[in-house]
Amino acid sequence: MAGMATHVITGAGSGIGAAVARRLHARGDDLVLLARDAGRAKELAAGFPGSRTLVGDLADPGRLSWAFSHQSLPDRVDSLLHVAGVIDLGRVGELTPKAWIHQLNVNLVAPAELTRHFLPQLRLAQGHVVFVNSGSGLHAYGDWSAYAASKHGLKALADSLRHEEHAEGVRVTSVFPGRTASPMQVKVHQQEGKEYDPSKWIDPESVATTILMALDLPKDAEVNDLTVRPGR
Repeated sequence: MAGMATHVITGAGSGIGAAVARRLHARGDDLVLLARDAGRAKELAAGFPGSRTLVGDLADPGRLSWAFSHQSLPDRVDSLLHVAGVIDLGRVGELTPKAWIHQLNVNLVAPAELTRHFLPQLRLAQGHVVFVNSGSGLHAYGDWSAYAASKHGLKALADSLRHEEHAEGVRVTSVFPGRTASPMQVKVHQQEGKEYDPSKWIDPESVATTILMALDLPKDAEVNDLTVRPGR
């Protein structure tokens, strides 16, 4: 992706999303950063000078179409990077529909809806869709049912999209990081009632390196599924 590629990124405010956005910004690529509201958009624009923002709430995917109809979408999209995610741990016996629906909306339905919106531009650019999934997209443990279900669903979305868009030259990658030292991980530890030690987990920069590797591969190859585990 040499030259001025344009990347649409969700979750650029923290963790893996911020690390990826910093790296792409530093090399001079164009960024379009999705923010949940105008205040957040202002923060993101200040953090990444020269970038554009789009406002849309991933928790309410049914309204994204309406939100985008009032804003100008980028003409060119070389990559769509789905990094935003939410987590709410709980036992099946205790999780409410609200907790299920919130995680499914943000982690699965919104990425499907964003992909639908940007597919015309992605086909034109023979671009790349990257889904930052999770180890939970491959294995589900106790207390993780709703989050893992949303991430298992995200893997299905990516696999189907890859089959559908292969002939159009659109590449699709799922990245499955293990636990990463990010604000989300702090929340997970709070919910688990455990002490948080960031040095035990993957640095978001390391995950960003793997995402850039997938993006920068020559067009003759595509990384489908990439699992990244803590090295310590």
